[in-house]
Amino acid sequence: MRVLAAALCLAVMLLAGAATAQGRCADVVPHGRPQNTAREFVGQDLDQITERGFIEFAVYEDFPPYSWDEGGAPRGIDIEVGRLIAADLGVEPRFRFVQAGETVEADLMNYVWRGAVVGGRVSNVMLHVPYDSNFACRVEQVVFTGQYYAERIAIAYRTEDYPDGGPVPAYFRFDTVAVENDSISDFYLSSFAGGQMRANVRRYPTTAAAMAALAEGETKAAMGPLAQLEHATGEGVAVHTPPLPGLSVGRWTLGVAVHQSHRDLSYAVDYAIETALADGRIAAIFEDYGLSYTAPER
Repeated sequence: MRVLAAALCLAVMLLAGAATAQGRCADVVPHGRPQNTAREFVGQDLDQITERGFIEFAVYEDFPPYSWDEGGAPRGIDIEVGRLIAADLGVEPRFRFVQAGETVEADLMNYVWRGAVVGGRVSNVMLHVPYDSNFACRVEQVVFTGQYYAERIAIAYRTEDYPDGGPVPAYFRFDTVAVENDSISDFYLSSFAGGQMRANVRRYPTTAAAMAALAEGETKAAMGPLAQLEHATGEGVAVHTPPLPGLSVGRWTLGVAVHQSHRDLSYAVDYAIETALADGRIAAIFEDYGLSYTAPER
């Protein structure tokens, strides 16, 4: 998941700095409208989805606790969110596991509004899409909606190494910490305090691998997205969310993306999520997986 981590990291960092004194979208130059829209878009509006009886969601592969395949059965937070959307629409949910590209924009192009150049096709809805109002101005082919979760950076630690409470970033001048390579946590710790922590940062291919290293005692702590840390937490390991000085993007909102031609579908999806937020069903999904939940600002 290194590519996904880097893509999401770059997205949220750029989004934070996108707004200017000119106001939202003031510096955006409109793109030319896509020409010769593929026929695959015909029949994918809400009425046709209802008529055919199923809706397809694009979800990232091998991305616990959000989405993964377990013995041929899709599992994860995003899978359950997709199921409740489908139930609200009265159709069957189908899930398409996709690979992360170099950028979020590339993923949206490949899986939402155009399809990959070779053998590509789009899905009706893509889940786990970082949301920012200014970023939405730059990707005109997509409707960003259905915000359902606010993710944030946290620190996991071995309680025997920190009996008086969890560590803060300054501790890693002396203590080792595991991170996913090319992630927000990696970039942050490598540059924090003039790079004083760099020598103690241990990099792993995934956050799960970083947490496994922590469990084996290879490091004293691990840093990454809260849900991923909590999902991999075992005996003798705790997670906390201390202040992270100098980190401009320590928290971001996740939602869905729908092709701009299908706004009727985007409204229906957003309403399904809004209802599930209000009655506690989305919070219950996180509870079922043993995870903390933070509602998004909508």
